Amino acid sequence: MRDTEQASEMRDGDVVLGDDWVIPQDSESAEMSARRSRRNLFSLRGSPLARKIITFNLIALVILVAGLLYLDDTRKERVQETARNLIGDALLVSNVFETQLRQASVNQPQDTADLDVKDTLSGLSLPEGGELFVYDGTGTLIGWTRGASPASELPVLLRSDADLPTGGTLISDALNVVWVGISGVFSGSNQDEAPTLAQRVQDMIPTALQGGMQVQAVSDAAGDTVIVAATPILREGVPVGAVAMAGPAGEIDALARKEQERILQMFVVALLVSIGLSLVLASTIANPLADLAAAAEMGKDRGAGVNPGRIRIPDLSARPDEIGRLSRALRGMVTALYNRIDANEQFAADVAHEIKNPLASLQSAVGTLRMVKREDQRDKLLGVIEHDVRRLDRLVSDISNASRLDAELVKEEEQPFDLLKLIGNIGQYLGEDARSKGIDYITDLPSEPIVVNGLEARLAQVFVNLITNAISFCEEHDAIRVWVRQRENRVLIVVEDTGPGIPDQALTKVFKRFYSQRPEEHFGNNSGLGLAISKQIVEAHGGVIWAENIRPTEADITSDPLGARFVVGLPV
Repeated sequence: MRDTEQASEMRDGDVVLGDDWVIPQDSESAEMSARRSRRNLFSLRGSPLARKIITFNLIALVILVAGLLYLDDTRKERVQETARNLIGDALLVSNVFETQLRQASVNQPQDTADLDVKDTLSGLSLPEGGELFVYDGTGTLIGWTRGASPASELPVLLRSDADLPTGGTLISDALNVVWVGISGVFSGSNQDEAPTLAQRVQDMIPTALQGGMQVQAVSDAAGDTVIVAATPILREGVPVGAVAMAGPAGEIDALARKEQERILQMFVVALLVSIGLSLVLASTIANPLADLAAAAEMGKDRGAGVNPGRIRIPDLSARPDEIGRLSRALRGMVTALYNRIDANEQFAADVAHEIKNPLASLQSAVGTLRMVKREDQRDKLLGVIEHDVRRLDRLVSDISNASRLDAELVKEEEQPFDLLKLIGNIGQYLGEDARSKGIDYITDLPSEPIVVNGLEARLAQVFVNLITNAISFCEEHDAIRVWVRQRENRVLIVVEDTGPGIPDQALTKVFKRFYSQRPEEHFGNNSGLGLAISKQIVEAHGGVIWAENIRPTEADITSDPLGARFVVGLPV
């Protein structure tokens, strides 16, 4: 009861984690209990569904991280910032040299002889790893210096690595080693030596002498990315030399790796969290489904004769999700199946009991027939034998019809039909039979047609059975009344008679199989299956049927009945 109340309090929006669902102890077998007690997250490694959940979650996460790495603009922004700094530094140095040229004598030739390259370069403070190249008008290198000063002594514009993130790049370095190894296998060894940084800068100078400022991202001999800015040295608007500033080698790559390292570190954390949540989700879905599948498989083995016993589907109805619905549906199906099996067993027992009675009578009559000598006694025994044979034939026919009824109700297609027309046709045929026995047959049907959806032949079987039963219980000068009324979404079909009525103790039994409450002169003429079959047909159509007595006043239920009334209610 407590489990039921807890299940009723849960709403559709409740969150169920892991095995956080209610399962009554008496609803699972000892084998299932032992299986659940041994279960943990590592037991999910054998679950294909758990592997799919984890794989799909990781694929989505990998795609997200790959997109972040691919669309990361940190490297581009850093390249642009470094390029702007180098351009400013190159222009600053070229302005120093242009100032020296303007201060020289106007009578001296316009070349770089007036430049004090050595003293100028020695007075500059470059960042560690940065390089400065000075060329004359012919593109010949006339000066070079390399920065070795710590970052704290550098001008603000030259501290390009001041805001670099600290920390190692273990994940990025490991992935880079793997990538280089794979690339080396597929690309093979390259025997050609890579150009040096000086050669890369040398290639930019002719363009700088002709077209002005040049900025490029080049690779040095080690493969590191270097940003180079080259600008001409002008004397009265005429290029007489060039200055090239190169940033620290690998600075951009180091920054990119550290930014990637941050993303990869978050990826590792997200990966672990995703795997953990996937395992929890998998246990929420896979474990209950495994329990349901295991219970069904054990039931299959029991059906083959192994480990006999009833199937015990785990009760997961407390879960507010589809698995809870599946558990309820499976338990309902198993319950319906066992109810049907029990009903079939009871039906078989009832059939054996009902057949045994006429067989015993036949056996007794046949045994007595061999001993009697008088002709009148032999004729009487032959009449008994004939009666029992007809009774057996009727009983077997009714049993056969009842056993096929379930399958036929499922196979046949329901169709709409006019209920009043059906009852009218039945009344024309059975009314004549009733009148021939001196019984009044009265019908009270609405003028407008009433259309119902169902199996017309089967419902006709119900009404024929009810009316013929009423005729069989009525005597001369009695009456039978059949009337129909529609009430909103249902229709009532009532068959009333003025016969002896139904004993009160039999009102709850008349619809049971093989039950018959008839006078002695009618013994053996009915199998007792008619009303049971009628009830089955009506309930298959979603309707109800009941029996009651007609009394002179409802206030006195002990008064003698004026007749019997059978009511059939069908949905419209």
